[in-house]
Amino acid sequence: MPEADAQMRADGQLAPSGVDAADGFIHFSTAAQLSQTLDKHYAGHDALIILAVRADILGDDLLWEVSRGGDLFPHLYAPFETAHIAARFALNAARDGLDGFLSGVAA
Repeated sequence: MPEADAQMRADGQLAPSGVDAADGFIHFSTAAQLSQTLDKHYAGHDALIILAVRADILGDDLLWEVSRGGDLFPHLYAPFETAHIAARFALNAARDGLDGFLSGVAA
C-alpha cells in the first residue's frame, strides 16, 4: 500500500505487517503465485505497490516453505532492506499492466 511504501522508503527497510510480525517472517509470493495471493489477501484494494525482489540476493535468510495448496512460498527471516528491491509497480484494482510487469521482471 502506498503508505507502507512511503514509510519503507523513509526508513530504508520494510516494517513487517501484522501477519508478518505474528508469523516471525516476511511473506513473499513468486510471480506465478501473485494473482492468487492478491485474490486471497488484497481483494478490493485499489492502491497496492508490488515489489520485485531477486531471491538470490537474500541468501540463507530466504526459506522456501510449504504453504497454500502445498506450494513452496518464499519467506524472509531477516529485515527487508530497500536495497533488495529490483523493481516496483503501482497496482490498481483492475490490475492494469500487471502481466507485463511480471513478464519483465521474470525475464
